[in-house]
Amino acid sequence: MDEPVKRNYQAVRRAESARRTRRAIVAAATELFLRDGFGRTTVDAVARAAAVSRKTVFRSVGGKVELLKVAMDWAVTGDDEAGPLAARPEIAQLAGQADGAAILAEWAALTAAIDSRVAGLSLVLAEAAGLDPAAREQRVLARSQRFDGGTAFADLLATRGLLRADVSARHAADIVWLHSDPAIYHQLVVERDWTHEQFVGWLAGAVNTQLLK
Repeated sequence: MDEPVKRNYQAVRRAESARRTRRAIVAAATELFLRDGFGRTTVDAVARAAAVSRKTVFRSVGGKVELLKVAMDWAVTGDDEAGPLAARPEIAQLAGQADGAAILAEWAALTAAIDSRVAGLSLVLAEAAGLDPAAREQRVLARSQRFDGGTAFADLLATRGLLRADVSARHAADIVWLHSDPAIYHQLVVERDWTHEQFVGWLAGAVNTQLLK
């Protein structure tokens, strides 16, 4: 095997190994955060659960706040691939729908899928925000990013001429931001025993009534 090819092969294998390690660490941290909360979860516990050293946890991901941030980022997109949610095929599929009801149905299904993965971790982040200034900043950022997503969706509806005459794009963004809060999913599905499908139907209907002509 030529030396450059061999080096490239070895680099690929190292990268794959590092990615597997990172996934194991984040998966372990996610499980512990959801089970024990932010305060009781330690880096040492994450290291033990992932079968790696404490040093590896810090080198691969970081401390507790970084672990929670990465866990939430992956929960939003559903994987550890690079790139924002806005660049994913699901968003293009949503924007490609022909009418307002279909667009809202796609949005509700996508939002509920995200909420189902994020809701528990969002509660952990709320706890962490009361304990750690960096976590507090992360929570503010997460809420801001969710508002940016709501603004983009409201702008899509406004551009298509789908909003009610008495609803501005800014007002629509506020409504979308509110209804996409993972806490609502947790309250209805986890606490009140709604099915996921019931939540999707309610979400699409509620936002349709408030926003569309």
